[in-house]
Amino acid sequence: SRLVRECCVPMAAFAATTERVKIGSGVIDCWTRNPARLASTFSTLDDLAPGRIILGIGAWWEPLASKVGVQRVRPLTVMREVVESVRALLQCDGPVTYEGHHVHLDGVELDYVHQERRAKDVPIYIGATGRKMMELTGRIADGVVLNYMVEPAYNLRAMDALEAGATAAGRHIDDLDRPQLIVCSVDYDRQAALDGARLLLTQYLGQQPHIMKASGVPESLLEEVHKILGWPATHDQVVEASKLVPDDIVQMICAAGPPAECREKVEEYVATGCTCPILYPLGDVELMIDTFAA
Repeated sequence: SRLVRECCVPMAAFAATTERVKIGSGVIDCWTRNPARLASTFSTLDDLAPGRIILGIGAWWEPLASKVGVQRVRPLTVMREVVESVRALLQCDGPVTYEGHHVHLDGVELDYVHQERRAKDVPIYIGATGRKMMELTGRIADGVVLNYMVEPAYNLRAMDALEAGATAAGRHIDDLDRPQLIVCSVDYDRQAALDGARLLLTQYLGQQPHIMKASGVPESLLEEVHKILGWPATHDQVVEASKLVPDDIVQMICAAGPPAECREKVEEYVATGCTCPILYPLGDVELMIDTFAA
């Protein structure tokens, strides 16, 4: 979602060099790739690793979207149309025609002329943050990518919205996989672990309003951070703003500290609805792997 690395290139590399792990985008945006191209891209990835590819897709965020010329008009409608049309194309069940607000397909199908046609086993997960997007996810998606930089209590609100959407569609919330990104900074030196997570946390709090709103961080602190940080921000600005973020805020929305404390924090996210922790590694990565290997 950020303009750091494009996800499909490394996904292909991972798909071609592994045999068992599942590989997902976490998350690609719904605006900048035509649904037909999205379907063909993830169909190709599924050819590399059949049954191991997940399409994670999100509605992006400001100010990044507008800075690259994308107007996020009717994001719920756009998300629904993209998910429905991409899923139809991946079924490989003949031409797809779709006339929506954002998606326009006229008799389109994946062009597998010289291969046996088969439905592509590519589940679609939505990276949702706000309540309305959570409800839509509960109605139409195979899973949700729960955001990071949020307190575990946020998960309870998310579960309520997901359940409302699932119930409206005649589904059960357990029909949805619920992986969650969790910033994880493990170090036997607690202060080093907290400092290792503080910069990334500060950057997100200062630049991504949807995460700011959901994080549980006091509004007064967010305002002070936002006075220093914009988008894009320099490293020096992030460092300066990070001095405003106290240790208790880092511990509230990250798994940061010695191994036992990090395990306990991740267990909080699982207890409140996460089905699969996706650890965002900071600090001593090998220690993090050892900490969670079991």
